[in-house]
Amino acid sequence: MSYDIRYADIRTVTLEMIMDNPADAAPFVIDPAGRDILGEAERIRALGPVAQVELPGGVRAWAVTDQALLRRLLTDSRVSKDAYQHWPAWINGEISADWPLFAWVAVRNMLNAYGPDHRRLRGLIAGTFTARRIAALRPRIEAIVGGLLDELAALPAGRPVDVRERYAAQVPIKVICELFGIDHEATREEVRRCVDALFTIGKSPAETAAAFPRLQEILRGLVAEKRESPGDDLSSALIATRDDNAPLSEDELVDTLVLFVNAGHETTVNLLGNAIVAMLTEPGQFDLIRSGRVTWEDVIEESLRSQAPVPNLPLRFAIEDIDIGGVTLRAGEAILACYGAAGRDPLVYGRDAGQFDVTRAAKDHLAFGYGVHHCLGAPLARLEAAIALPALFERYPDLTLAVGPGELMPLESFVSNGYRALPVWLAP
Repeated sequence: MSYDIRYADIRTVTLEMIMDNPADAAPFVIDPAGRDILGEAERIRALGPVAQVELPGGVRAWAVTDQALLRRLLTDSRVSKDAYQHWPAWINGEISADWPLFAWVAVRNMLNAYGPDHRRLRGLIAGTFTARRIAALRPRIEAIVGGLLDELAALPAGRPVDVRERYAAQVPIKVICELFGIDHEATREEVRRCVDALFTIGKSPAETAAAFPRLQEILRGLVAEKRESPGDDLSSALIATRDDNAPLSEDELVDTLVLFVNAGHETTVNLLGNAIVAMLTEPGQFDLIRSGRVTWEDVIEESLRSQAPVPNLPLRFAIEDIDIGGVTLRAGEAILACYGAAGRDPLVYGRDAGQFDVTRAAKDHLAFGYGVHHCLGAPLARLEAAIALPALFERYPDLTLAVGPGELMPLESFVSNGYRALPVWLAP
């Protein structure tokens, strides 16, 4: 078949290519180490808008790369995130605790809840994690950012600085730990190590498996501490909600803290890192910022679109047969939401969907999810980025990469899209 086709026919042709027996075809094996996340996304897209993939451990799922179809599934009541109810492999005990994605399915919080359980949990959390509380964090975020920039300035001159480790990673972990009252520095660092391990699927299966129960243990200790000495923080507010006979179990309380610590850190680290790299490798784009022709909001949204911080989110499950994209998702089959691929869908963004372009008119994306599971922390991530990015480049206008772009190593993960390190020169 010729691939010299008209752009408007892309969806039709890819559908025709898989229509014969799509479920019988060998699945695309995803690289757990994420060495080419966005390249893989394009190869999966070439198999069709909904294609079978193999995840670590030989687990099969339907990967959805077409943005329009993904939006439909994310709002379809026949799709669940609750493995305890709707994934036969989980219910039958076929998934062991050493599976690298175990924590993503095992947690009992609003991330994986379905139907009435999700409405109950999200309603309780939304009542404490309010827009007003987030907006009130601006002065504290500005102070954290200013302190970190001062620390960078105090480093010995003439040496490259890992701006991911010393800045991009520090902003969100400090913010989220202060927000939830995790006050001890040693505890903050251990929380961060656990979060990193949960997201680096392809690095060390043993570390990944151990990170989830250890993070739960740390946060159970935090709950006990806050019960003894409540503070003006979200952990204390959630505990008060739980202890006032609200329908929130102790496990749900702890796993809700797990959710916010994970999502509040990793997504923002990658957003900041990817935006910094874009500004340092796309000088024409950065000039638009310098001249005031575009805003940092444009940079943030284009970064989220073109480099989704969480490119593949496990897992959802069909609770009955669903016909979509030329295939049938059978009841009980797993679904992988490919946010990274959806953000580069040529049917939405055109032939240059893979290019970073802050002047792009259509920047709407699914980086924070869609529908009832849209991320409650999205406003906080955007606020942190809106403060941290301009502050960094205002303090260090001559910031440059200390290595070639091709030397930047991706995180060892297919669910986290970022870099292991970002060595830069702060000044010429």
